[in-house]
Amino acid sequence: MLTTITTLSARAEQLSTWQKTALSVLVCSLSAALMDPLIGHLDLANIVMVFLLVVLFVSVTLGRVGAIVAAVASVLFFDVLFVPPRFSLAVENAQYLVTFAVMLITGLISGQMAVGLKDKERQALQREIRTRALYDTARKLAGAIAVTQVKEICQTFFDEELGVAAVILIAQDGLIDFDAPDNQGPFPLERHLAQNAIRSEKTIHNEAMANTRYASIYVPLKASTAIRGVLALSQFDRATRLNADDLSLAKALGAVLAITIERLHYVEVASQADLDRVSERLRATILSALSHDLKTPLTVIMGLAESLSRGDTALVEPALTVSRDIYANAVRLKTMVNNLLDIVRLEQGRMALGLEWHSLEEVVGAGIQYLGQSLGGHTVRVRIAPDFPLVEMDAILMERVFSNLLENAAKFSPPGSTIEIEASAQEGAAHISVCDQGPGFLPTDRDTAFERYNRGALAHMQEGLGLGLSICQMIIKAHDGDISLHNRPQGGACVQVVLKLGDAPQVPQEP
Repeated sequence: MLTTITTLSARAEQLSTWQKTALSVLVCSLSAALMDPLIGHLDLANIVMVFLLVVLFVSVTLGRVGAIVAAVASVLFFDVLFVPPRFSLAVENAQYLVTFAVMLITGLISGQMAVGLKDKERQALQREIRTRALYDTARKLAGAIAVTQVKEICQTFFDEELGVAAVILIAQDGLIDFDAPDNQGPFPLERHLAQNAIRSEKTIHNEAMANTRYASIYVPLKASTAIRGVLALSQFDRATRLNADDLSLAKALGAVLAITIERLHYVEVASQADLDRVSERLRATILSALSHDLKTPLTVIMGLAESLSRGDTALVEPALTVSRDIYANAVRLKTMVNNLLDIVRLEQGRMALGLEWHSLEEVVGAGIQYLGQSLGGHTVRVRIAPDFPLVEMDAILMERVFSNLLENAAKFSPPGSTIEIEASAQEGAAHISVCDQGPGFLPTDRDTAFERYNRGALAHMQEGLGLGLSICQMIIKAHDGDISLHNRPQGGACVQVVLKLGDAPQVPQEP
Protein backbone atom coordinates (compact mmCIF):
# COMPACT_ATOMS: atom_id res chain seq x y z
CA MET A 1 0.00 0.00 0.00
CA LEU A 2 2.79 2.42 0.95
CA THR A 3 4.65 1.64 -2.26
CA THR A 4 1.50 2.34 -4.30
CA ILE A 5 0.99 5.69 -2.60
CA THR A 6 4.63 6.63 -3.19
CA THR A 7 4.32 5.73 -6.88
CA LEU A 8 1.12 7.76 -7.26
CA SER A 9 2.74 10.69 -5.48
CA ALA A 10 5.72 10.61 -7.83
CA ARG A 11 3.42 10.61 -10.87
CA ALA A 12 1.27 13.39 -9.45
CA GLU A 13 4.32 15.69 -9.29
CA GLN A 14 4.13 15.97 -13.08
CA LEU A 15 0.52 17.28 -13.07
CA SER A 16 -0.39 20.94 -13.35
CA THR A 17 -2.45 22.81 -10.72
CA TRP A 18 -5.78 22.58 -12.55
CA GLN A 19 -5.18 18.87 -13.19
CA LYS A 20 -4.59 18.30 -9.46
CA THR A 21 -7.77 20.28 -8.68
CA ALA A 22 -9.90 18.27 -11.11
CA LEU A 23 -8.47 14.98 -9.89
CA SER A 24 -9.18 15.92 -6.25
CA VAL A 25 -12.83 16.72 -7.05
CA LEU A 26 -13.09 13.46 -9.01
CA VAL A 27 -11.76 11.38 -6.12
CA CYS A 28 -14.16 13.04 -3.67
CA SER A 29 -17.09 12.50 -6.12
CA LEU A 30 -16.28 8.81 -6.51
CA SER A 31 -16.03 8.43 -2.75
CA ALA A 32 -19.44 10.09 -2.27
CA ALA A 33 -20.97 7.87 -4.98
CA LEU A 34 -19.61 4.73 -3.34
CA MET A 35 -21.00 5.77 0.06
CA ASP A 36 -24.46 6.81 -1.25
CA PRO A 37 -25.90 3.25 -1.08
CA LEU A 38 -24.77 3.07 2.55
CA ILE A 39 -27.19 5.79 3.69
CA GLY A 40 -29.37 4.28 6.39
CA HIS A 41 -26.79 1.60 7.15
CA LEU A 42 -23.98 3.85 8.38
CA ASP A 43 -24.18 6.68 10.86
CA LEU A 44 -23.26 10.13 9.53
CA ALA A 45 -20.26 10.25 11.90
CA ASN A 46 -18.78 7.20 10.15
CA ILE A 47 -19.32 8.81 6.74
CA VAL A 48 -17.43 11.89 8.00
CA MET A 49 -14.48 9.62 8.90
CA VAL A 50 -14.45 8.20 5.37
CA PHE A 51 -14.33 11.70 3.89
CA LEU A 52 -11.44 12.59 6.22
CA LEU A 53 -9.61 9.49 5.05
CA VAL A 54 -10.14 10.58 1.44
CA VAL A 55 -8.73 14.05 2.25
CA LEU A 56 -5.66 12.45 3.83
CA PHE A 57 -5.12 10.21 0.78
CA VAL A 58 -5.42 13.13 -1.65
CA SER A 59 -3.03 15.21 0.49
CA VAL A 60 -0.35 12.52 0.38
CA THR A 61 -0.69 11.94 -3.36
CA LEU A 62 -1.60 15.34 -4.82
CA GLY A 63 0.05 17.74 -2.41
CA ARG A 64 -1.06 20.98 -0.82
CA VAL A 65 -3.44 22.09 -3.62
CA GLY A 66 -5.16 18.70 -3.64
CA ALA A 67 -5.52 18.77 0.15
CA ILE A 68 -7.34 22.12 0.16
CA VAL A 69 -9.64 21.20 -2.74
CA ALA A 70 -10.43 17.79 -1.21
CA ALA A 71 -11.26 19.30 2.20
CA VAL A 72 -13.70 21.84 0.71
CA ALA A 73 -15.24 19.32 -1.72
CA SER A 74 -15.74 16.73 1.04
CA VAL A 75 -17.67 19.23 3.19
CA LEU A 76 -19.87 20.20 0.24
CA PHE A 77 -20.59 16.59 -0.79
CA PHE A 78 -21.33 15.61 2.79
CA ASP A 79 -23.75 18.53 3.20
CA VAL A 80 -25.54 18.08 -0.13
CA LEU A 81 -25.71 14.28 -0.35
CA PHE A 82 -25.87 13.04 3.24
CA VAL A 83 -27.14 15.74 5.63
CA PRO A 84 -30.95 16.22 5.60
CA PRO A 85 -32.50 17.82 3.70
CA ARG A 86 -30.50 16.04 0.96
CA PHE A 87 -29.54 17.66 -2.33
CA SER A 88 -29.63 21.06 -0.68
CA LEU A 89 -27.19 23.32 1.12
CA ALA A 90 -29.85 24.00 3.75
CA VAL A 91 -29.37 22.39 7.17
CA GLU A 92 -32.24 21.34 9.44
CA ASN A 93 -30.14 21.02 12.56
CA ALA A 94 -27.72 23.85 13.32
CA GLN A 95 -25.41 21.35 15.04
CA TYR A 96 -24.35 20.13 11.61
CA LEU A 97 -22.71 23.50 11.04
CA VAL A 98 -20.28 22.61 13.83
CA THR A 99 -19.71 19.26 12.12
CA PHE A 100 -18.97 21.02 8.84
CA ALA A 101 -16.51 23.39 10.51
CA VAL A 102 -14.75 20.63 12.42
CA MET A 103 -14.67 18.48 9.31
CA LEU A 104 -13.19 21.30 7.21
CA ILE A 105 -10.59 22.29 9.84
CA THR A 106 -9.62 18.68 10.49
CA GLY A 107 -9.30 18.00 6.79
CA LEU A 108 -7.16 21.07 6.20
CA ILE A 109 -4.89 20.39 9.19
CA SER A 110 -4.43 16.70 8.40
CA GLY A 111 -3.85 17.56 4.75
CA GLN A 112 -1.24 20.18 5.59
CA MET A 113 0.51 17.81 8.01
CA ALA A 114 0.58 15.12 5.35
CA VAL A 115 1.99 17.57 2.83
CA GLY A 116 4.62 18.70 5.35
CA LEU A 117 5.69 15.12 5.97
CA LYS A 118 5.82 14.56 2.25
CA ASP A 119 8.04 17.62 1.79
CA LYS A 120 10.36 16.40 4.53
CA GLU A 121 10.47 13.00 2.90
CA ARG A 122 11.35 14.62 -0.41
CA GLN A 123 14.08 16.69 1.25
CA ALA A 124 15.47 13.65 3.03
CA LEU A 125 15.50 11.73 -0.25
CA GLN A 126 17.25 14.63 -1.97
CA ARG A 127 19.85 14.80 0.81
CA GLU A 128 20.40 11.07 0.52
CA ILE A 129 20.92 11.37 -3.23
CA ARG A 130 23.33 14.27 -2.77
CA THR A 131 25.18 12.48 0.01
CA ARG A 132 25.59 9.46 -2.23
CA ALA A 133 26.81 11.71 -5.06
CA LEU A 134 29.21 13.44 -2.67
CA TYR A 135 30.52 10.06 -1.50
CA ASP A 136 31.03 8.88 -5.09
CA THR A 137 32.83 12.11 -5.91
CA ALA A 138 35.06 11.78 -2.84
CA ARG A 139 35.89 8.22 -3.90
CA LYS A 140 36.87 9.47 -7.36
CA LEU A 141 38.96 12.25 -5.85
CA ALA A 142 40.78 9.73 -3.66
CA GLY A 143 42.01 8.03 -6.83
CA ALA A 144 42.95 11.23 -8.67
CA ILE A 145 46.65 11.55 -9.47
CA ALA A 146 46.67 15.03 -11.04
CA VAL A 147 45.05 18.39 -10.39
CA THR A 148 43.50 18.32 -13.87
CA GLN A 149 41.56 15.19 -12.88
CA VAL A 150 40.39 16.89 -9.69
CA LYS A 151 39.07 19.86 -11.68
CA GLU A 152 37.20 17.63 -14.14
CA ILE A 153 35.57 15.64 -11.32
CA CYS A 154 34.62 18.87 -9.53
CA GLN A 155 33.08 20.47 -12.61
CA THR A 156 31.05 17.33 -13.37
CA PHE A 157 29.69 17.18 -9.82
CA PHE A 158 28.52 20.80 -9.69
CA ASP A 159 27.06 20.63 -13.18
CA GLU A 160 25.01 17.51 -12.42
CA GLU A 161 24.03 18.14 -8.79
CA LEU A 162 23.66 21.92 -8.55
CA GLY A 163 23.49 23.04 -12.16
CA VAL A 164 26.25 25.64 -11.75
CA ALA A 165 29.60 26.14 -13.43
CA ALA A 166 32.67 25.65 -11.23
CA VAL A 167 36.40 26.25 -11.44
CA ILE A 168 39.21 25.54 -8.96
CA LEU A 169 41.82 28.28 -8.49
CA ILE A 170 45.09 26.89 -7.13
CA ALA A 171 46.95 29.13 -4.65
CA GLN A 172 50.65 29.18 -3.80
CA ASP A 173 51.62 30.71 -0.47
CA GLY A 174 48.20 32.35 -0.18
CA LEU A 175 48.32 33.98 -3.63
CA ILE A 176 46.49 33.01 -6.83
CA ASP A 177 48.17 33.42 -10.19
CA PHE A 178 45.11 34.32 -12.25
CA ASP A 179 47.16 34.39 -15.46
CA ALA A 180 48.30 30.80 -15.10
CA PRO A 181 46.71 28.39 -17.64
CA ASP A 182 45.55 26.08 -14.83
CA ASN A 183 43.53 28.91 -13.24
CA GLN A 184 41.48 29.81 -16.31
CA GLY A 185 37.73 29.13 -16.23
CA PRO A 186 34.73 29.29 -18.59
CA PHE A 187 33.42 32.43 -16.86
CA PRO A 188 35.00 35.71 -15.64
CA LEU A 189 36.22 36.12 -12.06
CA GLU A 190 36.42 38.92 -9.53
CA ARG A 191 40.03 38.58 -8.45
CA HIS A 192 39.76 40.63 -5.26
CA LEU A 193 36.86 38.47 -4.03
CA ALA A 194 38.89 35.31 -4.57
CA GLN A 195 41.85 36.76 -2.64
CA ASN A 196 39.53 38.00 0.11
CA ALA A 197 38.18 34.47 0.49
CA ILE A 198 41.73 33.26 1.14
CA ARG A 199 42.58 36.07 3.55
CA SER A 200 39.33 35.83 5.54
CA GLU A 201 39.11 32.01 5.28
CA LYS A 202 35.34 32.46 4.81
CA THR A 203 32.95 31.84 1.93
CA ILE A 204 32.11 35.01 0.00
CA HIS A 205 28.61 35.13 -1.59
CA ASN A 206 27.94 38.19 -3.75
CA GLU A 207 24.21 38.27 -4.57
CA ALA A 208 24.60 41.28 -6.87
CA MET A 209 26.67 39.18 -9.28
CA ALA A 210 24.36 36.15 -9.26
CA ASN A 211 22.57 37.31 -12.44
CA THR A 212 25.82 37.92 -14.35
CA ARG A 213 28.27 35.50 -15.89
CA TYR A 214 30.78 36.37 -13.17
CA ALA A 215 31.44 33.90 -10.37
CA SER A 216 29.34 35.02 -7.40
CA ILE A 217 30.41 32.42 -4.82
CA TYR A 218 34.01 31.91 -3.65
CA VAL A 219 34.70 29.01 -1.24
CA PRO A 220 38.22 28.86 0.30
CA LEU A 221 39.79 25.39 0.05
CA LYS A 222 41.21 25.18 3.55
CA ALA A 223 43.29 22.07 4.26
CA SER A 224 45.08 21.01 7.44
CA THR A 225 48.23 23.08 6.85
CA ALA A 226 47.25 25.88 4.46
CA ILE A 227 44.59 27.21 2.12
CA ARG A 228 45.22 25.44 -1.17
CA GLY A 229 42.98 27.55 -3.39
CA VAL A 230 39.45 28.82 -4.02
CA LEU A 231 36.37 27.15 -5.47
CA ALA A 232 34.54 29.68 -7.69
CA LEU A 233 30.89 29.09 -8.70
CA SER A 234 28.81 30.90 -11.35
CA GLN A 235 24.98 30.73 -11.10
CA PHE A 236 24.24 32.38 -14.45
CA ASP A 237 22.88 29.23 -16.12
CA ARG A 238 20.74 28.26 -13.11
CA ALA A 239 17.04 29.22 -13.02
CA THR A 240 16.99 29.78 -9.23
CA ARG A 241 19.66 30.88 -6.82
CA LEU A 242 21.48 28.41 -4.59
CA ASN A 243 19.84 27.92 -1.18
CA ALA A 244 21.44 27.17 2.19
CA ASP A 245 21.49 23.40 1.57
CA ASP A 246 23.16 23.94 -1.79
CA LEU A 247 25.84 26.13 -0.22
CA SER A 248 26.43 23.55 2.51
CA LEU A 249 26.95 20.91 -0.16
CA ALA A 250 29.39 23.18 -1.99
CA LYS A 251 31.36 23.78 1.21
CA ALA A 252 31.42 20.05 2.00
CA LEU A 253 32.89 19.25 -1.39
CA GLY A 254 35.27 22.19 -0.98
CA ALA A 255 36.68 20.54 2.15
CA VAL A 256 37.20 17.29 0.25
CA LEU A 257 38.83 19.19 -2.63
CA ALA A 258 41.22 20.94 -0.23
CA ILE A 259 42.37 17.63 1.25
CA THR A 260 42.79 16.14 -2.22
CA ILE A 261 44.85 19.08 -3.52
CA GLU A 262 47.01 19.00 -0.40
CA ARG A 263 47.54 15.26 -0.86
CA LEU A 264 48.64 15.79 -4.45
CA HIS A 265 50.93 18.60 -3.31
CA TYR A 266 52.71 16.37 -0.81
CA VAL A 267 52.88 13.54 -3.35
CA GLU A 268 54.62 15.94 -5.73
CA VAL A 269 56.97 17.11 -2.98
CA ALA A 270 57.78 13.51 -2.03
CA SER A 271 58.38 12.56 -5.67
CA GLN A 272 60.68 15.55 -6.15
CA ALA A 273 62.51 14.65 -2.94
CA ASP A 274 63.02 11.08 -4.18
CA LEU A 275 64.27 12.39 -7.51
CA ASP A 276 66.64 14.80 -5.78
CA ARG A 277 67.88 12.02 -3.52
CA VAL A 278 68.59 9.74 -6.48
CA SER A 279 70.27 12.57 -8.36
CA GLU A 280 72.34 13.48 -5.32
CA ARG A 281 73.41 9.86 -4.83
CA LEU A 282 74.42 9.62 -8.48
CA ARG A 283 76.30 12.91 -8.29
CA ALA A 284 78.10 11.83 -5.12
CA THR A 285 79.11 8.53 -6.72
CA ILE A 286 80.48 10.27 -9.80
CA LEU A 287 82.33 12.87 -7.73
CA SER A 288 83.80 10.25 -5.44
CA ALA A 289 85.03 8.13 -8.34
CA LEU A 290 86.38 11.14 -10.22
CA SER A 291 88.13 12.54 -7.16
CA HIS A 292 89.86 9.25 -6.39
CA ASP A 293 91.07 9.00 -9.98
CA LEU A 294 92.46 12.54 -9.87
CA LYS A 295 94.36 12.28 -6.60
CA THR A 296 97.14 10.01 -7.87
CA PRO A 297 98.20 12.09 -10.91
CA LEU A 298 97.91 15.27 -8.85
CA THR A 299 100.27 13.87 -6.21
CA VAL A 300 102.77 12.97 -8.92
CA ILE A 301 102.54 16.47 -10.46
CA MET A 302 103.05 18.09 -7.06
CA GLY A 303 106.08 15.90 -6.32
CA LEU A 304 107.70 16.56 -9.68
CA ALA A 305 107.08 20.30 -9.46
CA GLU A 306 108.52 20.47 -5.95
CA SER A 307 111.58 18.41 -6.92
CA LEU A 308 112.26 20.76 -9.82
CA SER A 309 112.18 23.83 -7.60
CA ARG A 310 114.12 22.26 -4.70
CA GLY A 311 116.46 19.86 -6.51
CA ASP A 312 120.23 19.78 -6.33
CA THR A 313 120.46 21.51 -9.70
CA ALA A 314 118.85 24.88 -9.30
CA LEU A 315 116.64 25.97 -12.16
CA VAL A 316 117.10 29.35 -13.74
CA GLU A 317 114.34 31.83 -14.39
CA PRO A 318 111.78 31.60 -15.87
CA ALA A 319 111.81 27.78 -15.46
CA LEU A 320 111.90 28.13 -11.67
CA THR A 321 108.84 30.38 -11.70
CA VAL A 322 106.99 27.97 -13.94
CA SER A 323 107.73 25.03 -11.63
CA ARG A 324 106.47 26.98 -8.65
CA ASP A 325 103.31 27.95 -10.51
CA ILE A 326 102.78 24.31 -11.44
CA TYR A 327 103.14 23.32 -7.80
CA ALA A 328 100.81 26.08 -6.55
CA ASN A 329 98.11 25.25 -9.07
CA ALA A 330 98.46 21.54 -8.35
CA VAL A 331 97.97 22.26 -4.64
CA ARG A 332 94.90 24.35 -5.46
CA LEU A 333 93.49 21.57 -7.64
CA LYS A 334 94.22 18.98 -4.97
CA THR A 335 92.38 21.14 -2.46
CA MET A 336 89.36 21.17 -4.76
CA VAL A 337 89.53 17.40 -5.12
CA ASN A 338 89.81 16.96 -1.36
CA ASN A 339 86.84 19.27 -0.88
CA LEU A 340 84.78 17.17 -3.27
CA LEU A 341 85.72 14.00 -1.40
CA ASP A 342 85.05 15.61 1.96
CA ILE A 343 81.61 16.90 0.99
CA VAL A 344 80.62 13.46 -0.33
CA ARG A 345 81.84 11.69 2.79
CA LEU A 346 80.22 14.19 5.14
CA GLU A 347 76.88 13.99 3.33
CA GLN A 348 76.91 10.20 3.35
CA GLY A 349 78.00 10.04 6.99
CA ARG A 350 81.11 8.03 6.12
CA MET A 351 83.53 10.43 7.81
CA ALA A 352 83.68 9.50 11.48
CA LEU A 353 85.21 11.91 13.97
CA GLY A 354 88.44 10.87 15.61
CA LEU A 355 88.17 13.08 18.70
CA GLU A 356 91.35 13.60 20.68
CA TRP A 357 92.84 16.39 22.72
CA HIS A 358 95.01 18.58 20.49
CA SER A 359 96.83 21.85 20.69
CA LEU A 360 95.02 24.46 18.63
CA GLU A 361 98.34 26.09 17.70
CA GLU A 362 99.63 22.87 16.15
CA VAL A 363 96.44 22.28 14.14
CA VAL A 364 96.45 25.85 12.82
CA GLY A 365 100.15 25.54 11.98
CA ALA A 366 99.49 22.32 10.05
CA GLY A 367 96.82 24.12 8.02
CA ILE A 368 99.25 26.93 7.19
CA GLN A 369 101.98 24.50 6.26
CA TYR A 370 99.59 22.54 4.01
CA LEU A 371 98.88 25.63 1.92
CA GLY A 372 102.51 26.67 1.67
CA GLN A 373 103.04 28.73 -1.47
CA SER A 374 99.26 28.90 -2.08
CA LEU A 375 99.07 31.71 0.46
CA GLY A 376 100.54 33.90 -2.27
CA GLY A 377 102.95 35.90 -0.15
CA HIS A 378 100.34 36.85 2.47
CA THR A 379 101.51 37.27 6.04
CA VAL A 380 99.69 35.04 8.52
CA ARG A 381 99.67 36.41 12.06
CA VAL A 382 98.60 33.94 14.77
CA ARG A 383 97.65 35.10 18.26
CA ILE A 384 97.06 32.16 20.62
CA ALA A 385 97.92 32.43 24.29
CA PRO A 386 100.60 30.00 25.50
CA ASP A 387 98.27 28.70 28.23
CA PHE A 388 95.38 28.15 25.82
CA PRO A 389 93.76 24.84 26.81
CA LEU A 390 93.70 21.75 24.64
CA VAL A 391 90.64 21.28 22.44
CA GLU A 392 88.92 17.95 21.84
CA MET A 393 88.64 17.66 18.06
CA ASP A 394 89.48 15.69 14.97
CA ALA A 395 92.82 17.23 14.05
CA ILE A 396 92.71 16.21 10.37
CA LEU A 397 89.23 17.63 9.81
CA MET A 398 89.97 20.83 11.73
CA GLU A 399 93.15 21.24 9.70
CA ARG A 400 90.90 21.17 6.61
CA VAL A 401 88.74 23.89 8.21
CA PHE A 402 91.63 26.25 8.81
CA SER A 403 93.26 25.55 5.45
CA ASN A 404 89.97 26.33 3.68
CA LEU A 405 89.45 29.53 5.66
CA LEU A 406 93.05 30.65 5.04
CA GLU A 407 92.78 29.84 1.34
CA ASN A 408 89.58 31.89 1.03
CA ALA A 409 91.19 34.78 2.90
CA ALA A 410 94.22 34.65 0.60
CA LYS A 411 92.04 34.57 -2.52
CA PHE A 412 90.05 37.67 -1.70
CA SER A 413 92.73 39.77 0.00
CA PRO A 414 95.16 42.17 -1.68
CA PRO A 415 98.63 40.69 -2.38
CA GLY A 416 100.99 41.00 0.57
CA SER A 417 98.20 41.80 3.07
CA THR A 418 97.97 40.25 6.51
CA ILE A 419 95.67 37.41 7.55
CA GLU A 420 95.03 37.28 11.29
CA ILE A 421 94.11 34.23 13.37
CA GLU A 422 93.12 34.87 16.97
CA ALA A 423 91.87 32.50 19.66
CA SER A 424 90.50 33.13 23.12
CA ALA A 425 88.74 31.08 25.78
CA GLN A 426 85.42 32.58 26.90
CA GLU A 427 82.73 30.99 29.06
CA GLY A 428 83.80 27.40 28.44
CA ALA A 429 84.23 27.77 24.67
CA ALA A 430 87.09 28.44 22.28
CA HIS A 431 86.45 31.47 20.06
CA ILE A 432 88.66 31.35 16.96
CA SER A 433 88.54 34.02 14.26
CA VAL A 434 90.19 34.18 10.83
CA CYS A 435 90.18 37.74 9.45
CA ASP A 436 91.54 39.27 6.27
CA GLN A 437 91.87 42.71 4.70
CA GLY A 438 89.73 42.06 1.64
CA PRO A 439 86.38 43.53 0.54
CA GLY A 440 84.43 41.56 3.14
CA PHE A 441 81.15 39.72 2.78
CA LEU A 442 78.49 41.43 0.71
CA PRO A 443 75.01 41.66 2.30
CA THR A 444 73.58 39.53 -0.51
CA ASP A 445 76.01 36.70 0.30
CA ARG A 446 75.51 36.52 4.06
CA ASP A 447 72.54 34.13 3.97
CA THR A 448 73.85 31.91 1.16
CA ALA A 449 77.57 31.77 1.91
CA PHE A 450 77.38 28.27 3.42
CA GLU A 451 75.39 26.77 0.54
CA ARG A 452 77.19 24.24 -1.61
CA TYR A 453 78.60 25.46 -4.93
CA ASN A 454 77.72 29.04 -4.02
CA ARG A 455 80.66 31.28 -4.84
CA GLY A 456 78.95 34.58 -4.11
CA ALA A 457 78.95 37.85 -5.99
CA LEU A 458 82.78 38.05 -5.97
CA ALA A 459 83.24 34.65 -7.64
CA HIS A 460 84.70 36.30 -10.73
CA MET A 461 87.74 37.33 -8.70
CA GLN A 462 89.04 33.81 -8.04
CA GLU A 463 88.60 30.23 -9.15
CA GLY A 464 86.93 27.60 -7.00
CA LEU A 465 83.96 25.29 -6.54
CA GLY A 466 82.20 27.11 -3.74
CA LEU A 467 82.56 24.21 -1.30
CA GLY A 468 85.04 25.60 1.24
CA LEU A 469 82.64 27.29 3.66
CA SER A 470 80.08 24.52 3.25
CA ILE A 471 82.66 21.90 4.31
CA CYS A 472 83.78 24.08 7.20
CA GLN A 473 80.23 24.39 8.47
CA MET A 474 79.58 20.66 8.24
CA ILE A 475 82.81 19.85 10.12
CA ILE A 476 82.15 22.45 12.81
CA LYS A 477 78.55 21.24 13.24
CA ALA A 478 79.86 17.68 13.58
CA HIS A 479 82.03 18.96 16.47
CA ASP A 480 78.86 20.46 18.03
CA GLY A 481 80.26 23.92 17.42
CA ASP A 482 79.19 27.02 15.54
CA ILE A 483 80.54 29.10 12.68
CA SER A 484 79.46 32.63 11.70
CA LEU A 485 80.44 35.40 9.31
CA HIS A 486 80.86 39.13 9.84
CA ASN A 487 82.83 42.11 8.57
CA ARG A 488 85.37 44.08 10.55
CA PRO A 489 84.68 47.80 11.13
CA GLN A 490 88.03 48.72 9.57
CA GLY A 491 87.32 46.54 6.56
CA GLY A 492 87.81 42.90 5.75
CA ALA A 493 85.95 39.66 6.36
CA CYS A 494 86.00 37.59 9.53
CA VAL A 495 84.93 33.98 10.05
CA GLN A 496 84.41 33.05 13.68
CA VAL A 497 84.48 29.45 14.90
CA VAL A 498 83.22 28.47 18.35
CA LEU A 499 84.19 25.09 19.83
CA LYS A 500 83.30 23.72 23.24
CA LEU A 501 86.02 23.39 25.83
CA GLY A 502 85.74 20.34 28.02
CA ASP A 503 87.87 19.12 30.93
CA ALA A 504 91.13 19.13 29.02
CA PRO A 505 94.11 17.27 30.47
CA GLN A 506 96.91 19.45 31.80
CA VAL A 507 99.99 19.75 29.64
CA PRO A 508 103.15 19.55 31.71
CA GLN A 509 105.30 22.66 31.43
CA GLU A 510 108.85 22.25 30.22
CA PRO A 511 111.44 23.10 32.85
